[in-house]
Amino acid sequence: MDYITISGLKIFAHHGVLEEETRNGQDFFVNAKLYYDMNKAAQTDEVTDAVHYGEVCQFITDFLQQNTYKLLERALAETMREVLLAFPMLQGIKMELCKPQAPIPLPFENVSVTRSLRWNRVYLSVGSNMGDKEAYLNRAVEQLKADRDMKQVRTSGWMVTKPYGGVEQDDFLNGAIELMTLLSPQQLLERLHEIEALAGRERLIHWGPRTLDLDILFYEDSIVSEPDLCIPHADMQNRSFVLAPLGELAPHFRHPVLGRTVRQMLEELEE
Repeated sequence: MDYITISGLKIFAHHGVLEEETRNGQDFFVNAKLYYDMNKAAQTDEVTDAVHYGEVCQFITDFLQQNTYKLLERALAETMREVLLAFPMLQGIKMELCKPQAPIPLPFENVSVTRSLRWNRVYLSVGSNMGDKEAYLNRAVEQLKADRDMKQVRTSGWMVTKPYGGVEQDDFLNGAIELMTLLSPQQLLERLHEIEALAGRERLIHWGPRTLDLDILFYEDSIVSEPDLCIPHADMQNRSFVLAPLGELAPHFRHPVLGRTVRQMLEELEE
C-alpha cells in the first residue's frame, strides 16, 4: 500500500508516570507512515486528492500537547485513533513515539513504542425473533453508525427466516451488515455484546429466542480461534439465513478457510 513517511517530528509535551514529567514536560519525537491510495493524487496533481501531511503533523503535535497520558502506549494509541478519525482519506497508520529523555538512570539513546492501526472491513449477521424485530435491527444499525470507531455502515434487506437449531420458537428477521472499523476482533465482539445487552439480550437457551443477535462473520480475511470468538463464523456455509443477506452485500467475498465465495456457498447450499 502507498504511504507517506514522517520522520523525527519533535513535540514538547507532558507525558509520563512521574509527577515531574507531567509538570515540566520534555521532548518527544514521532515517526509515522500514513497509508492511503495515492492513485488519484498521482493522476490529478490536486492537493485535495492527497493527504496533507503538514496538517497531519500539526494535528499530532496539537493532540499530544493538549492531552496528558502516563504511558507511551496509551498516548500512541489515542493519537493514532484520532488521526485516522480526523483524516478520512487515510486507510491506516504506523507510528513510533520516542522518548529520548525518559527517566532511566543508565546510559541510553532512546525509548520508543511502535504500533499500527487501520480501518478493517467487517461483515456481521444480525437477527431478532422477539418483540418488535425490525425495531431491534434498525436500532442496532443506528448504534453502529453512531460509534466513532466504525464507518461506512451498510445493510442488506431484512428477511424472514425459519429458526435454526431445533428449538421451537418464532420466525427470525435476519440481515447482514458491512462496515469499516478500527476495533480489533475482540474489541468488536465486546462492542457488539454491549449493543445486544442494551436490547435486553439474554443468553439462556443455546440457539433459543433472542431480542438481538449480532455475530462477526468475516473480519477482512482474518482467521481467529479463541474460546469466545471464531472467525470466520463457524458453520456459516450451512446457514442460508446468513448467506442470503450476506450475498446482497458481498457475493464475491471469499471464505479464507473454505476458499469459496459467498455466492458459491449459497448456491451449493441451495442445491
